[in-house]
Amino acid sequence: MKSATAYRTISEVSTDLNVPQHVLRFWETKFPQIRPLKRGGGRRYYRPEDVELLRRIQVLLYEDRYTIKGVQRLLKEGRISDPPPPSPEDVDEPESEDGEEMALGDPLDGDDMSVLSDSLRQEIMLVVDELRSLRSVLSRLSERSDKKT
Repeated sequence: MKSATAYRTISEVSTDLNVPQHVLRFWETKFPQIRPLKRGGGRRYYRPEDVELLRRIQVLLYEDRYTIKGVQRLLKEGRISDPPPPSPEDVDEPESEDGEEMALGDPLDGDDMSVLSDSLRQEIMLVVDELRSLRSVLSRLSERSDKKT
């Protein structure tokens, strides 16, 4: 089981809340307070605060029978607190489905990385991982393009 502070995938949140993934994505469009971290390929990682807000929205919509506009009004009036935006200290390395941290690799030499704070180092590593994903996509597209010519 993941720690309480671990980020959750859309699949995990969907299972926990018993709400289909497409509904969670739809709620993101209706409630800008839900701000998952988005990674390469559009993968979403929900912060614990996002999951708690989704849980409150689910109860209001499904159990208390509020409309989406009603829940939006409650959020706007501050009767439901929305989570703060993610800060660099909040960014943890995502965990795999089995709860193990995913290794992203060191983008810089150890000496260069030692001068950075842990949170900044983690943020840099997340960006590097995203760039690697994009490089892979571009490489595949380039290969397809080469095959056509």
